[in-house]
Amino acid sequence: MTELSARGLSVDLGRRHALSGVDLTLRPGRLTVIVGPNGAGKTTLMRALAGLLAPAGGQVTLDGRPVTRIASAERARSIAYLPQGGSVAWPLPVFEVVALGRLPHGEKPDSLPPPGREAVSAAIHAVGLEGFGARAATDLSGGERARVLLARALATQAPVLLADEPVAALDPRHQLVVLEVLRRQARAGRTVAAIMHDLTLAARFADEMILLNRGRIAVSGRPETVLTEAELAAHFGIQAHVSQDGGRLVVVADRPLPEPGQDAV
Repeated sequence: MTELSARGLSVDLGRRHALSGVDLTLRPGRLTVIVGPNGAGKTTLMRALAGLLAPAGGQVTLDGRPVTRIASAERARSIAYLPQGGSVAWPLPVFEVVALGRLPHGEKPDSLPPPGREAVSAAIHAVGLEGFGARAATDLSGGERARVLLARALATQAPVLLADEPVAALDPRHQLVVLEVLRRQARAGRTVAAIMHDLTLAARFADEMILLNRGRIAVSGRPETVLTEAELAAHFGIQAHVSQDGGRLVVVADRPLPEPGQDAV
């Protein structure tokens, strides 16, 4: 059971303060969804949590240990990070691409031990790509490649999984498939966080949500606490209608609100 925390986390990108004073804790057994407008700092936060960006202030800890002080191989075994818009550049078979997730364990994709092969096969099965193992990853559709990359992250079997927009390239069915995978990973005891833009879909799957804006956490908690009409107006600049349908939260964006200083239309 692994806990990932940030305390007073600040990150500068050049002269810009991308994150300022962020406090959060990601706990095992929960799927946490991070939302916010473009430029809010969501990807920067995810990369900092993964130990890929050095904080300008504060720190990120993994079970109390600063992630920037954990050796890269150990960190890769502990935190699987799925970046936004990942690509596959070489025509490797799907099985070998997914097997790259075993590198942090010192296992080579072309000579996996039995536990490694089991982990890779289980990851391919989890994302619904059975029968694709021998196909060149570059021959797949964009959505299929996105699932291959998710499988690679799953094959690491890290206790923490961070996914930046994991459903952005997927059709509606496979969005549901991937989000079910992430929820099952959380239910199995992993610490899982994902960035999403579809607010209704996020509300359906999230155990908790974090709304980030201008590099700070604006509000966090249960989806019904975060996705209120007032919060959507304040942080997304939209007039929205929020309702319940069969116990599920539904967010419908009605219209953009005027920028400060502009007349309403």
